[in-house]
Amino acid sequence: MKTILITGASAGIGAACARAFLEAGWHVGLLARRADALAEVAEGHDNAVILPCDVTDASAVRAAFDTFVAQAGRLDVLFNNAGMFGTAGTADEITPEDWDRVRAVNLDGMIYCAQAAFAQMRRQDPQGGRIINNGSISAHTPREGSICYTTTKHAITGMTKSLSLDGRPFGIACSQIDIGNARTELLQGIIDRDPDNAPPTMDVRHVSDAVLHMAGLPAEANVQFMTLMATTMPYIGRG
Repeated sequence: MKTILITGASAGIGAACARAFLEAGWHVGLLARRADALAEVAEGHDNAVILPCDVTDASAVRAAFDTFVAQAGRLDVLFNNAGMFGTAGTADEITPEDWDRVRAVNLDGMIYCAQAAFAQMRRQDPQGGRIINNGSISAHTPREGSICYTTTKHAITGMTKSLSLDGRPFGIACSQIDIGNARTELLQGIIDRDPDNAPPTMDVRHVSDAVLHMAGLPAEANVQFMTLMATTMPYIGRG
């Protein structure tokens, strides 16, 4: 049975991907802060491992990864997904505390999880694995008022490239999926509040299908970067 650990698995894209991998028969580690929400996602699946953890706590991240490997035997894939948008505003409107909150989750948390996954994949036998980072369309083209989120997502693109290079000698592949307007609970709430100005969206299952494809590739192949978005959203030609 293949194994994957998914961060931010309690809601949104993470929960959708967790359910898809559970249904596909993978041994799935579900990592997020809310144990009750993780239990709802895992309900009815013996192949789920619930891992309550705050990704901004490096020692807690290492412990969660160790717990998963102790039960699953190895780590084949990490979907490094946990993230937050944070306070919207121009640069002068963002407080140091606003920046610290977003940086801690979107950058520190993703680095901590990548480090834990890389270390496990390097030492396990057979060696190797795959890290899939959840980037964003904002890693290439930002929205207004998104300086904290956009800055961290640009950093994730650099992290993806560095992990790809450093992982080669150990059979560790790294890739990034940049997603635009998947219809999660959060986005649906925005639409419901202002349906007349609803953005173009796509079903979140297209994201889980894409991550399943990326995770299931043989070691000799890798999707380095994938952009998956609602067809008519204003990304191409944005300005």
